[in-house]
Amino acid sequence: MTRVLVVEDDPAILRGLVDNLKFEEFEVLTALDGEAAYRILKAEKPDVVILDLMLPRMSGYEVCRKVRSEGIRIPILMLSARGEEADRVLGLDLGADDYMSKPFSVRELIARVRALIRRTQQPSAPEELRFADVVVDFLRYEATASGKPVRMTRKEFAVLRALVARAGEVVTRDILLREVWGYDVMPTTRTVDNHIALLRSKLEQEPSAPRHLVTVHGIGYRWIP
Repeated sequence: MTRVLVVEDDPAILRGLVDNLKFEEFEVLTALDGEAAYRILKAEKPDVVILDLMLPRMSGYEVCRKVRSEGIRIPILMLSARGEEADRVLGLDLGADDYMSKPFSVRELIARVRALIRRTQQPSAPEELRFADVVVDFLRYEATASGKPVRMTRKEFAVLRALVARAGEVVTRDILLREVWGYDVMPTTRTVDNHIALLRSKLEQEPSAPRHLVTVHGIGYRWIP
């Protein structure tokens, strides 16, 4: 069974999440504060974490920061009563994989949990990628070209990682849309094309004649090491 750790200090919300997740045949672990969540996460290594931000003893932000700094890649879905963009951005920058504001739809939350699980079942990319004068660290979300930092968004890292995980294979736009953007966002295929163009401008020595991020016309893209 897929194991989900739910970290929530509101007993009513916690009980509702636990009941619904168990109904969907997930095994559920629970924690009421950040310190307990950190201990359980380290010891039990659940498949997904649903993490409230405003917790006693250690905030959800701090839990996320600590586990990511230790290289733990378990998917994290953050929950918060805060809906401001700055809060979402901070959570995602600290390493969360998804974010939902309260109140939320339980059906949507469970669908997002399933989407995160699907992403963990994708072919794995190396933790670090080196080619030409470029170094990409997928764990720390850092990249350099000729020794200089390259600013990349999390979506750009995710697109590159999905391609590198299937090096030499053709990856369709639909696969990239599903794996990088998830079930609940339906951008056009131009979204993928735009992200590829940005990656080329940042990482390819000649973006107009790419050697690594190659187009397969009418289908998608291929990563050539």
